[in-house]
Amino acid sequence: MQGPARKVLQAVLYEGVAVAFITPILDLLYDQGMVYSGLLSILMSASALAWNMIFNALFERWEARQPQRQRTLSRRLLHSLGFEGGLTLMLLPLIAWWLSISWWAALATNLGLFGFFFVYSLVFQWVFDRVFDVPESAMEQASH
Repeated sequence: MQGPARKVLQAVLYEGVAVAFITPILDLLYDQGMVYSGLLSILMSASALAWNMIFNALFERWEARQPQRQRTLSRRLLHSLGFEGGLTLMLLPLIAWWLSISWWAALATNLGLFGFFFVYSLVFQWVFDRVFDVPESAMEQASH
């Protein structure tokens, strides 16, 4: 699977599974109720979905220009770190505001989410690539 269909399926599956994991964790940590935690999870997911589309387009553009195009462990780690690092910065104000907590508490929450999502992103993308194959940007070019 390639092109826009691959990107949309990857992003929607990624965020759907993420909401299912994060909602009960936020409720457990902040005791705000599943609906309140679920709404925050959905807002974070919508932000992540937009960032996912932007980041992956940029990453794949960069990846396509590399001499070696395989998705190695180091490239997967770079991808996860870039995606989650950018998202952490984007979500900090939302988490602080939504939970009525300090920026430091929001940063601690966000760093905890970062840790979870760093591993989740790495595993999810590896599984997704195994099921749907890697994108064209990560395929070796045929030699002429």
